[in-house]
Amino acid sequence: MRDVTTAHPVQDLDVQPTPLALLLLGREADPKSERGVECPGDLPSPSDPDLVERARAAKEKLGDKVFVLGHHYQRDEVIQFADVTGDSFKLAREAAARPEAEYIVFCGVHFMAESADILTTDDQKVVLPDLAAGCSMADMATAEQVAECWDVLTEAGVAEQVVPVSYMNSSADIKAFTGRHGGTICTSSNAKRALEWAFEQREPSAGKVLFLPDQHLGRNTAVRDLGMTLEDCVLYNPHKPNGGLTAEELRNAKMILWRGHCSVHGRFSVDSVNDVRERIPGVNVLVHPECKHEVVAAADHVGSTEYIIKALEAAPAGSKWAIGTELNLVRRLANRFAAEDKEVVFLDKTVCFCSTMNRIDLPHLVWALESLAEGNLVNRIEVDPETEKYAKLALERMLAIP
Repeated sequence: MRDVTTAHPVQDLDVQPTPLALLLLGREADPKSERGVECPGDLPSPSDPDLVERARAAKEKLGDKVFVLGHHYQRDEVIQFADVTGDSFKLAREAAARPEAEYIVFCGVHFMAESADILTTDDQKVVLPDLAAGCSMADMATAEQVAECWDVLTEAGVAEQVVPVSYMNSSADIKAFTGRHGGTICTSSNAKRALEWAFEQREPSAGKVLFLPDQHLGRNTAVRDLGMTLEDCVLYNPHKPNGGLTAEELRNAKMILWRGHCSVHGRFSVDSVNDVRERIPGVNVLVHPECKHEVVAAADHVGSTEYIIKALEAAPAGSKWAIGTELNLVRRLANRFAAEDKEVVFLDKTVCFCSTMNRIDLPHLVWALESLAEGNLVNRIEVDPETEKYAKLALERMLAIP
C-alpha cells in the first residue's frame, strides 16, 4: 500500500492556515477584511419579478441625491442601473466630480468604494450594496504584513533606496502606507509611467520599487515596458521569514514584487492561448496585464480593461478576438460587437466570473436603493481621517505624474 504522506509531504505544498484562509473557511471573522461582513436587513427575493421596477422607482425617488457607479465586471442586471461604467479609478474620479450627489452607490468591491470615499467630499456617503464584495488580491497584502516587509528591507539596508508603488487594487491601509513612504498609486493603464516616476526618485543605479500587491502587473510592466529582465525581479512572500529572500537578493533586485495575484486573471494559461489559436484560426489574443508573464508573452495584445474595450471598438469587421479578462465583461463585449461582425470569445474554456464582484446582484442593489430612499443610510464605506490623509497623498502623486 502506497504511503501517501511520504509521496506528498505537507511541507512541500507551501500552504499555511493564514488568517485569510481561515476567513474563507468560515473559521474566523474580520470586519476589516476586503471580504467584509454579511449584509444586514432583509433582502428581496431574487425571484421577485418586480425587482427591476423597484430599482427604477427607488432611483427615481432619490433623483440627483444618488449616483450609481458600475464596474465593468458587474452583472448586466446591475450595470443597467449604473449612471457611469468604468474601471475602479475612473469610477472613483467620476464620483468626486459629482459633489451634488449625497449618496454614491458603488457597484464594485470594497477597495473601490474606499477610493471613492477618499476622493469625495466629507458630505458624500459611499455605499457598497453588499459588504462582502471584496477582492482576493487586495486581501493578499495586509497593513501588518507590509509593515513587516519594510522592516525586512530596513534590516537589509535597502529601504532608503525603495519607493513603494501600489496598484489601485489595494486597501486604503496599503495606499496610506504608500503615501507615508513617498510612493504612488498606479492603475493597469499608467503602471509604466508610475514605475518610471518611482525610479526617477532615487539614484538611477540604486533605485528599487516595492510593487504591491499584484506580482504579475509589476513583473509584466517592468519586463515588457521598461526592458528589465526577469532576474531583476524578486518575489517577496509575506508567509515566509524575511519574505523568503536573502539580503543579497534584495540588494541586487530592481523590482521587489509582492506575492499577490488576481484569482480570475491568474487562471489563464499558455495552454488557453494555444487552444484558442487552434480552435479559431486568425484569432487575436488580448489579455489583461494581471495575467501571468508567460500568458502575456504568448498574447498578441496586452492592456487594461479600458484598453480592451477601445481595441475592440477600433477592430475591423470580421476580426476574431479571444479576451483574457473577467467573463461578465467579455460576454457583454461579445453581445455588443456581434452586430459589427466581430467575434469575441472568452480565452479559457472554463467559465470564470469574479465571485466577489458577482456578490452585487439586483436584490442587494434594490435593498440599498430602497433603504436610501426611505432615509436609512446602509453599508456606508468610510475611511478614517488618518488613513485617508496618506492614501489621498499617494493618489494625488499619481494624478500629478505627467
